Amino acid sequence: MQTIHANELLAGLTLAEPLPVTAVVTDSRKVQPGCVFVCFAGERVDGHDFAAAAYQNGAAYIVANHPVPGVPENRTVLVQDSALAMVRMASNYRMLFSPRMIGVTGSVGKTTTKEFCYAVLSAFGNTLKTEGNQNNDIGVPNTLFRLTTATEYAVVEMGMDHAGEIERLTRCARPAAAIITLIGVSHLENLGTRENILKAKMEICAGLPDGAPLVLNADDDLLPTAKVPERLHAVWFGIDAPAADVRAQDITTVAGSTRFTLTDAEHGSFAVSIPTVGRHTVYDALAAYTAATRLGLDAARCAAALSRYQTTGMRQNIVEKNGITVIEDCYNASPDSMRAALSVLGELPNPRKIALLGDMLELGSASEQGHRDAGIWAGEAGVDLLIAYGPHSAAMADAAKKQGVTTVHCQTEQEVLQCLRQSVRPGDALLAKASHAMGLETLLQRFYDDDDAQK
Repeated sequence: MQTIHANELLAGLTLAEPLPVTAVVTDSRKVQPGCVFVCFAGERVDGHDFAAAAYQNGAAYIVANHPVPGVPENRTVLVQDSALAMVRMASNYRMLFSPRMIGVTGSVGKTTTKEFCYAVLSAFGNTLKTEGNQNNDIGVPNTLFRLTTATEYAVVEMGMDHAGEIERLTRCARPAAAIITLIGVSHLENLGTRENILKAKMEICAGLPDGAPLVLNADDDLLPTAKVPERLHAVWFGIDAPAADVRAQDITTVAGSTRFTLTDAEHGSFAVSIPTVGRHTVYDALAAYTAATRLGLDAARCAAALSRYQTTGMRQNIVEKNGITVIEDCYNASPDSMRAALSVLGELPNPRKIALLGDMLELGSASEQGHRDAGIWAGEAGVDLLIAYGPHSAAMADAAKKQGVTTVHCQTEQEVLQCLRQSVRPGDALLAKASHAMGLETLLQRFYDDDDAQK
């Protein structure tokens, strides 16, 4: 974060002195002289309990929901909602800079699309990206606080649980272009219908300037029904839709990479190779290329830069562990992403394929059908053994058995580990995927450690 005066950063929240502010932090362990410390009242830890110490350690201001003993009144910024205060400060800070920024949202593929955008934009200059999955009222501000005058490009991921959140984040970030990957069923629990999810994702239009490109998936069944504001420029990408502005054709998978011909109605055709497997990642690459070119970047260089993509964390990360090909895809799961991951497993050349699939959360009324569908897709992908983990996955296990898939339904971590130890052997391909709360990354690490210890 570049130094900003407190009266500028805290504008709209309080009348502050023009003190230099060097950081905005929410973790008391990161407090430094001249920072603003924001208190959040969490389920396990209340930031207000650390506010006095933060002030004593040099915090210029404390943002809090109530007065805190030990913090002077003139250094306390009282707010009703700490998250909204973060967004307001980030919006104030964002006004100091003018990078060409892409905003990314959608039910599935946000992070992979963000990483493809980063691969392309960073080929042209200094680029900032959302780290990990920091796409909410705290994460987006944390990303924007990393802007500096050296930042030429940026890509910011925006997520949501409820209506109104995307509008708030996009008005804060003010991107020059936006991408909506697709409309799935994640967050049906809060939003009720996919049509409501579409409306919530379309809120990203609110932060775009007139004439800005809005990049949309032409193969999604709902996005083509969206009413795009006339002041924006809709650009469509796809594989199947013949009228899409940007298309992928002649898709082939070779040794862990995917090759295709990218056909752009505006800029011509390019041979593309991306270091990922699966049709769904082709969509993510197309979205990134489309947004970057419609911001005025050279099309040939954008197409070539897609090969620079690097996976992050346990998101469809294909690794070799002790002779086993493992698709680590543990960060999150929805029916759309589960189907995509199973298709990748099905394409691997390994003679024996095992799927460790856990519960998909936040699906609301679509949960049982979503899990049953996953069991059917496991059969279609040629899965030899399905290890279904969690209470919701009982429906998945039942559907898979009816497809002729050998299936084990586990309720505890120990049961999963025992099944992995007994069933997985060198030469196998193993897919591990579930919602992040299921903790599959920890289970996988324990499995790896056990295997290493036996050597």
